[in-house]
Amino acid sequence: MVWVKAFLAGFLSTLVFHQGVIALFWLAGVIPAAPWDMTPAPPFGVPKVISLAFWGGVWGVPVWWLVRRWRGASQWLAALVAGAVGPVKAGGVPVAQLERHQLRRRIGGLGGQLVVTVD
Repeated sequence: MVWVKAFLAGFLSTLVFHQGVIALFWLAGVIPAAPWDMTPAPPFGVPKVISLAFWGGVWGVPVWWLVRRWRGASQWLAALVAGAVGPVKAGGVPVAQLERHQLRRRIGGLGGQLVVTVD
């Protein structure tokens, strides 16, 4: 049951935090694509935001596996680093290339490692 909770945490955090940051960048005029994109994504035609949230849920499972033994602030910090920086290092750029995203912008902070990909 804890793995289902980890999946749901990743799924929901993608919808709230990832898309929330995209919304802020969009409102600031930094990126052209609006958040919570409901256009169909191949191969099943589900909305892009739901597909992205699904993969966020999949990422939530290994993040939980990594941070489950820590407690308190160290657990929160490890989860933040693994959840925010990990996907960029583990496959953010290759996934963006595979999905043929049209725009990739490097946003300052995190040593220039944070990559925001949108259509």
